[in-house]
Amino acid sequence: MRKWRLALSLLLTVMTGVFLFGGTGVYAASGVVMYTPYTDISVTPGESISYSIDLINNTSEVQNMSLSLDNIPAEWKAELTSGGWAIRQIAVRPNDEKNINLQIDVPLAVDKGTYHFKVNAQESSLPLTVNVTEKGTYKTELATEQPNLQGDANSSFDYTLSLKNRTASDQQYAIASSAPRGWTVEFVHGGKKVTSVDVKANSAEDISVNIKPPAQVKEGSYKIPVKAATNSTSAETELEAVITGTYGLELSTPNGLLSADVTAGREKKIELQLKNTGTAALKDIELTASTPVDWEVTFDEKKIASLEAGQTANVTATVKADGKAIAGDYQLNINANTPESSSMAQFRMTVKTSMLWGWIGVLIIAAVIVGMYYIFRKYGRR
Repeated sequence: MRKWRLALSLLLTVMTGVFLFGGTGVYAASGVVMYTPYTDISVTPGESISYSIDLINNTSEVQNMSLSLDNIPAEWKAELTSGGWAIRQIAVRPNDEKNINLQIDVPLAVDKGTYHFKVNAQESSLPLTVNVTEKGTYKTELATEQPNLQGDANSSFDYTLSLKNRTASDQQYAIASSAPRGWTVEFVHGGKKVTSVDVKANSAEDISVNIKPPAQVKEGSYKIPVKAATNSTSAETELEAVITGTYGLELSTPNGLLSADVTAGREKKIELQLKNTGTAALKDIELTASTPVDWEVTFDEKKIASLEAGQTANVTATVKADGKAIAGDYQLNINANTPESSSMAQFRMTVKTSMLWGWIGVLIIAAVIVGMYYIFRKYGRR
């Protein structure tokens, strides 16, 4: 009796299952599998994610499955495709598989965090996780890693800007600067000077900025605002140039005279005056000369260790002319150089022949006259 009751109970259970679920339905639900290798990934705002998902039918019947997505945030874009078509339903043969693609576009304006959603095919589902690593914005960004540079008044200041288009469309940005009066600002992109730059959506471009101060700039810190703008979005940043001082060197003579007379083969001393016309000290000022052939120039002080702003220093140059130099004007250049500044004085040297040769010439002429007189006296009457 107990065996009959047990058999009857088992039969009722099976019949109830068939009535409620249907024999093939339960089998189909448990026999469909979805697979993708990357179920938990990290991205930045504005990125696009492409999932390749395999729908595997482990049953002995064709499965015509409806596809859906759960928990996709409203601002995110998601699309299921297969064979180049957007799909909502797909059929898979018995013991076969089909590949579908899930494309998800993460918006630019998104909060940092972890997002969970599901891909559904009939009763089967595939959980996916996306970790957004930073808070996103829908705007333009203009920045530089090194906004502050230092140099003297003759320096050229070179910066690199990163222009980021955090919008969903391509943008053409006008680039401009409101630098102080007299400053020169040039923008270079792709090796060319530009006034505008094209930046694709969610992309960035580097821009080189070359800044030159005016000639009479004073020591101090100067702000140079730079702006990138379109009709709908803009960004700006501020660059800084610190002027440490101006460098200037003037080489001349105490009386300003740049000419002198010299006798061939003799020496001539010339008094030189160096003046620091800048606002910063000059160090290691070296004197050199460019002379005619076989001339020599020496200095009583060839190098000046330091010359403070506004101060002067006197140096004596000794010029020795070539002993074979003929009378006339010769050019002599004397240079004063430092790493920061330089100056050149151009002298006109007038060569005069030695008086000794003049007297020798007179004596030769006199000797010739005396000789001729003697010849005429001795042989003239014959």
